[in-house]
Amino acid sequence: MPLQRHSGILLHPTSLPGPHGSGDLGPSAYYFVDWLVAASQSLWQVLPLGGIGPGNSPYMSPSAFAGNELLIDLAQLRDAGWLSDADISPDHGFDDYKVNFPAVQSFRISRLRMAASKFFADSRHAAQQRFRTFCYEARNWLDDYALFMALDKEYGGDGKLWQDWPSELAHRQPEALRAVAEKLSEECNFWKYCQWCFYNQWAVLKEYANKRGVEIIGDMPIFVSAHGADVWANQQLFDLDDKRKPRVVAGVPPDFFSATGQHWGNPLYNWPAHAKEGYRWWIDRLIGTLTLCDIVRIDHFRGFESYWEIPATSETAIDGQWKPGPGLALFTALQNALNKRQDQLGDGPRIIAEDLGIITPEVTALRQAAGLPGMRILQFAFDGHSDNLYLPHNFEANTVAYTGTHDNDTTWGWWDTLAPKDQDYVRRYLGIQGEFSVWDMIRVASVSVAALSIIPMQDILGLDTTCRMNLPGCAEGSWEWRFNWSQVAPWHADRLAELTRVHGRIPTRRSDEATQSSSTD
Repeated sequence: MPLQRHSGILLHPTSLPGPHGSGDLGPSAYYFVDWLVAASQSLWQVLPLGGIGPGNSPYMSPSAFAGNELLIDLAQLRDAGWLSDADISPDHGFDDYKVNFPAVQSFRISRLRMAASKFFADSRHAAQQRFRTFCYEARNWLDDYALFMALDKEYGGDGKLWQDWPSELAHRQPEALRAVAEKLSEECNFWKYCQWCFYNQWAVLKEYANKRGVEIIGDMPIFVSAHGADVWANQQLFDLDDKRKPRVVAGVPPDFFSATGQHWGNPLYNWPAHAKEGYRWWIDRLIGTLTLCDIVRIDHFRGFESYWEIPATSETAIDGQWKPGPGLALFTALQNALNKRQDQLGDGPRIIAEDLGIITPEVTALRQAAGLPGMRILQFAFDGHSDNLYLPHNFEANTVAYTGTHDNDTTWGWWDTLAPKDQDYVRRYLGIQGEFSVWDMIRVASVSVAALSIIPMQDILGLDTTCRMNLPGCAEGSWEWRFNWSQVAPWHADRLAELTRVHGRIPTRRSDEATQSSSTD
């Protein structure tokens, strides 16, 4: 089924305003949905919703299934009686425009522990049965995740990884796991409680958005963290050596941007083992992501055709080599699984391929064979060559257009770094008579034939390079950007809504659903 013309905003929830140091699933998230509706937007794209890893990256989560505990709205826990007003009084050191992750993590996790203690102290509370039901339904991943987090607290620290735990636990000997799960049951229950809170709060927010005609585009990283529950619990599915450590790791080869390439360090998959089990882990992962989102952007799609394999002993990506990925077999298995769940998931396209980077004809052929829309980034378009695939006149309809992504500079920051001759080319292509405006780029993305047009919130607000979300290859300082509602003027929504209307990006069913929702709420 072809994509309808939609448009939306790229904004991770941590960037929302809020009193507790970072955005969360509280009132600002609902207000943002209302703002999207006012701006006639029907899509909200987020980054991965899992917990953060090294460098505070949501792409290095300790679990491919668990949600980010830092997104839990503490006010809702107060309203449930598990925290007091004093407990959630904001820290004076919090910044409205930047996430201080160490401070936020310390504040929020300590409050979550307070709330969990009070929750479990009242075994007669009506929510206890709902908690037990959640734990049972999520047991396939939740038990391993909670135990991993508990073991990491017990045996981690000082840079220790799960391979450094007692060998019977690293090797997952059943009797040892049962004994330690009983010993650490209180800590395990804490992490299960956090996941129950996250999933409940997110489900209510998603329903609120969907009822108002806003769909959520999620993000599923291709790789998982080496130090995480997924690798520890599914060691046979990863390319590990006899010490359970990655034999080879992921990255990308040297290119124009980096003479040594990028050494990501994620463990690579044992693809024959995945094929043998019918790609069950991938199916569970995709279905799990689609319980949180309506559409999934799969990161680093080119790695499914072929991926850059780096020896784990190498410090850079120079010594890597291309190895074949699972190809169409994986996406056939995923699509078959989605077809069986059509009643729950709907019949529209559910996957977007992030086909950026070194894209060969083979990668394009795989994406087309799988029937997936790709991505086109306007900031990549203006190299002076009219056949550049990122120029709007070369777009195909089955495409998602962006001014930039979380990995790019803001559009204003990008413009400031262009050489004068390149700025002149941009002006001539866009037909600009006077000064450049970020809205010139937003308009081009919107008017293009691309079925979806997604704009980062920083570009809507016209922010400079200090507000970019991520600087690839930089271990510190990324993922911290936040905005404040004082930066958002009425004309932002009005102008975006006007573009959306005149460019035919209001889906037919959206206005009907929104009208029905407002009449029943």
